[in-house]
Amino acid sequence: MKITSVARCLPWRGSCSGPGIFRVRSSVGILHDQLPDPHCYDWLTSPGQNLRVQETHTLPQLDWGAHQRQCALVALEDVKAYLTEDSGQIAVFDATNTTRERRALILNFAEENSFKVFFVESVCDDPDVIAANILEVKVSSPDYPERNRENVMEDFLKRIECYKVTYQPLDPDNYDKDLSFIKVINVGQRFLVNKVQDYIQSKIVYYLMNIHVHPRTIYLCRHGESEFNLLGKIGGDSGLSVRGKQFAQALRKFLEEQEIADLKVWTSQLKRTIQTAESLGVTYEQWKILNEIDAGVCEEMTYAEIKERYPDEFALRDEEKYLYRYPGGESYQDLVQRLEPVIMELERQGNVLVISHQAVMRCLLAYFLDKGADELPYLRCPLHTIFKLTPVAYGCKVETINLNVEAVNTHRDKPTNNFPKNQTPVRMRRNSFTPLSSSNTVRRPRNYSVGSRPLKPLSPLRALDMQEGADQPKTQVSIPAETSLAVHRLSSPASPPLLS
Repeated sequence: MKITSVARCLPWRGSCSGPGIFRVRSSVGILHDQLPDPHCYDWLTSPGQNLRVQETHTLPQLDWGAHQRQCALVALEDVKAYLTEDSGQIAVFDATNTTRERRALILNFAEENSFKVFFVESVCDDPDVIAANILEVKVSSPDYPERNRENVMEDFLKRIECYKVTYQPLDPDNYDKDLSFIKVINVGQRFLVNKVQDYIQSKIVYYLMNIHVHPRTIYLCRHGESEFNLLGKIGGDSGLSVRGKQFAQALRKFLEEQEIADLKVWTSQLKRTIQTAESLGVTYEQWKILNEIDAGVCEEMTYAEIKERYPDEFALRDEEKYLYRYPGGESYQDLVQRLEPVIMELERQGNVLVISHQAVMRCLLAYFLDKGADELPYLRCPLHTIFKLTPVAYGCKVETINLNVEAVNTHRDKPTNNFPKNQTPVRMRRNSFTPLSSSNTVRRPRNYSVGSRPLKPLSPLRALDMQEGADQPKTQVSIPAETSLAVHRLSSPASPPLLS
């Protein structure tokens, strides 16, 4: 689950505007049809010997060690192509790398191609943790389709015993002291971090130290229908409509019926979410960073008004909605960056209800449901509907609950391409690849939205100096190069490589 979570988090944080992240798993899919009976484990303990097939199996003899190595090399070639030819930034290599020999293969490959490597090792030696982890993780694993829990437990415990024979853990004191890695012990009870080299690696460490695998449920919903929703206006800070207040009461009844233990309620600082939470009769927390996307000069306007007053802006946003930044406002990419602290806190918490807004809810859903930049701005988040999310290994279960209170439809489908050919493409016109460093949602002047500060008027003396050709101080901006990072996972015998 650790690597699955990392693979989900990294593209969501800001690289989903491009190719972003790539996850490849070695040997599992390629070799699945060639495995012997799951109760015959001799091949695991003798990877260099020919595979012997017993009883009804008619598989040809294979040099299993060579076959696994070949699968790893094929997967690594995919990694290389992604990072070099497809402009990728991060690759997650998820495979059985429990020996120093296998790790050396990865390190040599990375050195040849100038990639950085960061290892994630999961170590479980607590029997209760192992049993709970197997049931919670492997039952939903693609490696165990349509298997009952008893068979999964028996099968996986046997695999653990086999991996113990050849397993060589990362050694921070001697053999592996120069490697970059994090060792996660007993699903987050302890951590060992060694030689973190850069920003991306530090963010992976930060993320892994904040997530947990305990059962929990996250409820997402928008505020009740607002007065501006009825008028078709975006943004603003209007209060609830009559039907919006009815939804708030229906939401209260729903939560009382669910009897959710230790439920926390979060809202934005805008009136319509606060009024919705007030009707619940519970304590709630206000988060400014949960405020709706800032529409800048288009705040409190209808889409028809925006199209009439700013036709070029309207067309630009339809062309690439994720990257487009409102004049004086935000883009969806900016919003994703702003919401990072909320995501980190959601990963730390138990049961939470988040009452937010359409764009904010889309970003949160995209994170938990692993949606990309093309889908994110068009996810359907209707008013008066609750999304019940249950994080599990390899994904997140989602259930939609309609509370049967009518509301207007605020969703706009993805338009057909009506982008004027004589216009500069949105990628060039907006500096949207550089996310805002501030989570402040106060409106910014137009020049801020294109990545440069507004110029102050020159004083008369300063203007005279410029006319006379005086030397001017120059500002040099350094832009860090993109980092290619190969991340692959290790596991202890008690937490084999597929237990992620």
